[in-house]
Amino acid sequence: MRILVFVHEYPPVGGGGGKVAQEVARGLAARGHEVRVLTAHHADLPRGETDSGVEVFRLRSCRREAYRADLRAMGCYVAAATFAGWRMARRWKPDVLHAHFAVPAGAAAWAVARLTGTPYVLTAHLGDVPGGAPEKTGRWFRWVFPFTRPIWRGAAQITAVSAFTRRLAQAHYPVNIRVIPNGVDVEALRPAAFHLHRPPHILFAGRLMPQKNPLQVVRVLRRLRGLPWRCTMLGDGPLRAEVEAAVRAAGLEARVAFPGWVTPEEVLARFDEGDILFMPSRSEGLPVVGVQALAKGLAIVAGKVGGFLDVVAEGENGFLIPPEDTTAAAEDLRALLTEPKRLRAFREASLRRARRFDLQAVVAAYEEVLTQASAL
Repeated sequence: MRILVFVHEYPPVGGGGGKVAQEVARGLAARGHEVRVLTAHHADLPRGETDSGVEVFRLRSCRREAYRADLRAMGCYVAAATFAGWRMARRWKPDVLHAHFAVPAGAAAWAVARLTGTPYVLTAHLGDVPGGAPEKTGRWFRWVFPFTRPIWRGAAQITAVSAFTRRLAQAHYPVNIRVIPNGVDVEALRPAAFHLHRPPHILFAGRLMPQKNPLQVVRVLRRLRGLPWRCTMLGDGPLRAEVEAAVRAAGLEARVAFPGWVTPEEVLARFDEGDILFMPSRSEGLPVVGVQALAKGLAIVAGKVGGFLDVVAEGENGFLIPPEDTTAAAEDLRALLTEPKRLRAFREASLRRARRFDLQAVVAAYEEVLTQASAL
């Protein structure tokens, strides 16, 4: 098949959703399909390149930050991807289009499908669903929502990264949705060596924004200041200055590191140095960092929301907590920090649980969906 992928962020730009798009595209290319990606350009990245068999085209955009696309940047992407997609569809003649995120990529795929008659598959990641990330998209979904209905109705096939994302989408759009979880190459990510670090190393990995609840990390760690640990908060975002100020106010600046925004490869390297992933998120689809943490053998303490319910088996490889419950989070972390045998058991359980998210099975599922859509 010839597959034309629309996604507004693709590594090294963006977060977990872009990484998912990359892994799926690479996996499909490895299976012999011709795959092209239309994504947004940023800074000094090359306009075009080949990424593990995938042809990547970065379009002129209004994107100002690597870690976040604002409404203006998404609008620019829709315009650029619609024009570039129309031209490419006429010349290259793809069998199927694949849009990651109903907004903005879905809008471009819908337009190109209408102009060329090429069917498209839509993959929902959560932030593109009304109510999925209210802190980030709540305000503009109030007026953009009516315009999203044709995007969902026009898709030949629709997938979602978690059962939670599917339920939320179906509450707004009466469509059939298949769940295909985010996956990782479990064997490639498996750590070569497995040992507990001294002191235990706690990791946070995500955009520093309200959805990810990074200030809660500081509140919890402040309660555990009497225990040995160190923490690395990977990521950047609008709350960074406030989070760093909270760390200083708590007197924890010597124990909490802020490397800033890092590449997906650097995230994995940091995970090799960690013991616990602490993500008190308020909303999630199926977080890529959660699946990666499984494959790297990290214990997980996470918000009891969305896709984390698929990643964490309560009391086996981690704990699920109400995102704003500082006491519960502190007690669960305390148990792992003070009981090395339990921490080791949780980490080993994560390695076993990672097999549920093996990338080859995920790519095969997407291949099936795309093949069915191309035949319509």
